[in-house]
Amino acid sequence: MLLDLKSNPVKNTGKHPSSARPRNGASEPDMQNLARLLSAYAPHDGSFELRIPGVHASRYSHAMTNCVHALRVPSLCIVAQGAKTVIVGQETFEYDASRMIVFSVALPVASQITKASASEPYLALKLDLEPRKVAELVLKVYPQGLPPVQERSAVYLTPADASIVHASTRLLECLGQPGDTELIAPLVLDEILIRLLRSPIGIRVAQMGFAESSVQRVAKAISWLRENFSQPMKVEDLAELVNMSVSSFHEHFKSVTSMSPLHYQKVLRLQEARRLMLSTMMDAGAASERVGYLSASQFSREYSRFFGTAPTRDIARLRQDTRLWA
Repeated sequence: MLLDLKSNPVKNTGKHPSSARPRNGASEPDMQNLARLLSAYAPHDGSFELRIPGVHASRYSHAMTNCVHALRVPSLCIVAQGAKTVIVGQETFEYDASRMIVFSVALPVASQITKASASEPYLALKLDLEPRKVAELVLKVYPQGLPPVQERSAVYLTPADASIVHASTRLLECLGQPGDTELIAPLVLDEILIRLLRSPIGIRVAQMGFAESSVQRVAKAISWLRENFSQPMKVEDLAELVNMSVSSFHEHFKSVTSMSPLHYQKVLRLQEARRLMLSTMMDAGAASERVGYLSASQFSREYSRFFGTAPTRDIARLRQDTRLWA
């Protein structure tokens, strides 16, 4: 499946060449330093969970011809080299070394590395965001309370901030110093979050830490869907769970995720079925039942529509791709 940028409007695609970077934007040497460290901790293609909890390094040496479908948890992603495109619902986001991206709730996404080569691989740092920690730091950054914010979204793009890139570089340097991983790294993680909360998107990111915010209410509904995606779901029950009217909940959910609750559940089911078939050799019929489908033909139709080909053919292609990349 190739990204269709014509049918998916791209958000914030304006480039920031080094000569026209925002005043606090990260410079090319800043990104080169971060890329050097990421290259050391991601020695070959793939995603690597580092010794600092919630910190991941990624490397890919080729641009992708197909989308990768996955569930993206709340996180901050900084690309030091290369470029990537992510589709969330009907929205498309492009980012590279000039832009950072933040996911404030868990989202099923389709992503594609669009710029990478063996000599200049895609290199990125991902930091998982915990609502509890965000809420704790919001009280320090905004001691008088949060200003009102109208925009509701699960994904935010913002120019790569030099201070955040510098802190991220120091975070990775902690891995090379005895004791720093345990003693210094947590302080640097707090610094990164504080700087993110003070950034132009900080007020919006802060919403994920407050139980009564619309973003956090949607996150609570998403948590239920992730844990119970194979079970029948009524929008009325989800709305009651988060103390909202059905119409208000539906509006907020779609505003934040770019998907309706039913579509969100369907994507979760299809992604899990694909994972089961690929990793456990489960056949399509068994996988469809496991994720909650009552009709094998309906599963096959929706799978083909979403992933671009029938389940059996899709899994055969993925296994072949895995052998080629091994």
